[in-house]
Amino acid sequence: MTAATSSTLFSQGSTPGAYAATPRDADAVLDGLDPEQREVATSLHGAVCVLAGAGTGKTRAITHRIAYGVRAGILQPASVLAVTFTNRAAGEMRGRLRQLGAGGVQARTFHSAALRQLQYFWPKAVGGEVPRLVERKVQLVAEAAARCRVRLDRNELRDVTGEIEWSKVTQTVPEDYPAVAAKSGREAPRDAAEIGRIYATYEQLKRDRGVIDFEDVLLLTVGVLQERPDIADQVRRQYQHFVVDEYQDVSPLQQRLLDLWLGERDSLCVVGDASQTIYSFTGATPDHLLNFRTRHPRATVVKLIRDYRSTPQVVHLANGLLSQARGRAAEHRLELVSQREAGPDPAYAAYADEPAEAEGTARRIRELITPVEQGGGGIPASQIAVLYRVNAQSELYEQALADAQVPYQLRGAERFFERPEVREAGLLLRGAARGGSTDPALADADIPSQVRAVLTTRGWTPEPPAGSGAVRDRWESLAALVRLAEDFAASRPGATLSDLVAELDERAAAQHAPTVEGVTLASLHAAKGLEWDAVFLVGLTEGMMPITYAKTEQQIEEERRLLYVGVTRARRHLTLSWALSRAPGGRASRRPTRFLNGLRPGSQAVGARIPGGGGGIERGVAAPG
Repeated sequence: MTAATSSTLFSQGSTPGAYAATPRDADAVLDGLDPEQREVATSLHGAVCVLAGAGTGKTRAITHRIAYGVRAGILQPASVLAVTFTNRAAGEMRGRLRQLGAGGVQARTFHSAALRQLQYFWPKAVGGEVPRLVERKVQLVAEAAARCRVRLDRNELRDVTGEIEWSKVTQTVPEDYPAVAAKSGREAPRDAAEIGRIYATYEQLKRDRGVIDFEDVLLLTVGVLQERPDIADQVRRQYQHFVVDEYQDVSPLQQRLLDLWLGERDSLCVVGDASQTIYSFTGATPDHLLNFRTRHPRATVVKLIRDYRSTPQVVHLANGLLSQARGRAAEHRLELVSQREAGPDPAYAAYADEPAEAEGTARRIRELITPVEQGGGGIPASQIAVLYRVNAQSELYEQALADAQVPYQLRGAERFFERPEVREAGLLLRGAARGGSTDPALADADIPSQVRAVLTTRGWTPEPPAGSGAVRDRWESLAALVRLAEDFAASRPGATLSDLVAELDERAAAQHAPTVEGVTLASLHAAKGLEWDAVFLVGLTEGMMPITYAKTEQQIEEERRLLYVGVTRARRHLTLSWALSRAPGGRASRRPTRFLNGLRPGSQAVGARIPGGGGGIERGVAAPG
């Protein structure tokens, strides 16, 4: 069995409905891992740095590492803390660990782990209860601006709030903001001194009202651990082993918290890819990843370059994009090697104007989702994504897809299990499981039939409603539950409706949603960590990619990495497009992004290409065996 063909529940490249048996023992946990992934899984002593290219199975490697350590008796589940950056990623990790037989491991975001510790230790360290979290930070920033007699429009308010958040994660106090922002080359949305005053007033308002924000959770936890060695020792006794995913995205504040959790130990495994650093505007920096060997000379470094996600054609374009990159992250780039069979070449499309680009994209998507027997591609709508640089670009594509009668979902919308129709369906299914079916004809029916019967009363039908909008969104949610029931019944013969309800409860707790059948519309930033069979990268013109306000070399290189992230989301089909003018009849003055020079047909390469690094394993000086 190869790593490309063996897949476990929620593993990279699988669908959320795919189930697999729990490995029988520790050795079975290692089945299907490639040599580098196996090295990650079995290197359980000392510091380990995993440099993992896009699609190389990093989550698989680190979850199998934790599970192997637990199943082999080397790690105690309660002593492991796995940290990542989003609730979705933490939920996925918990789901995988549970399936691998390591369900007692904590997998949390930095903020979630810190808040849990803060709530537990606050009475002992400070007394009383932890101040409540401010519900709407933007409102409080608006009030602070008003007190400073500064009028901010909606966009300025969002940007000033972002500057305050950046200041806090980089541990910059209000009076230092103007100097630090200037030194960092930040494009402040208003006068820097003005932002500093708003920031100071915002902090004062929080103190007056006894509330804290998300960044305060990290700052206060750091403060408690620094000032109370007894509490720091208690935390270190609890957590003996740390795993940090997406390590290229840590901020200075998160790194400080991690250092305090670790103390003088080196029981740390970090995973990241400097070529996927796309959040520097929030304070994230790849320096901690790139300097890891300097801080931990004995560390084992494992490079994952076998790409199980994308075809050789997609990987070739991704490698080509980074081969023209500059800067420190580019010096450490990984040359990916596809493990998949060949697919179609990436397609490039120039359109006369933006509406034509949206209509052309919708038309091509319509062809892809048409069943094979009708001459189409037969790709499920949920396995297609349209990715753009800024959210304001979505409107044209929403309209074009609706006109083409193609269902879609906006990334970043309400969480699946928090949608009203899903919560309502869960209550009905729980009632049906508890009291039995009200329809005698369904008493001996299988699980999917029982679920369909229950959800029919809430608007589910075998065929979707026409058009788009709220009715279609509701139907898609219920249809996703029906598909989940079908997958569950197929994988668990003899299971009951009560078993399915328990599974839904576990998924809700892990925030692991089934797939909704709709094309995903998302910004490139929101697409990080996701993948689809077919990806459309749209609006790739100078001024949008790189974005107009990217001026410095570092900012432009981050834009290149953002496009790289977009390209590496595609498994098989990839289309890159741009419009020559904004509106119909406009002057065709736009140029396609410079990042495709030398890569798209008919374009000239600019500058020499930099060779990438290969895979393999590097052991540190006197590294533990």
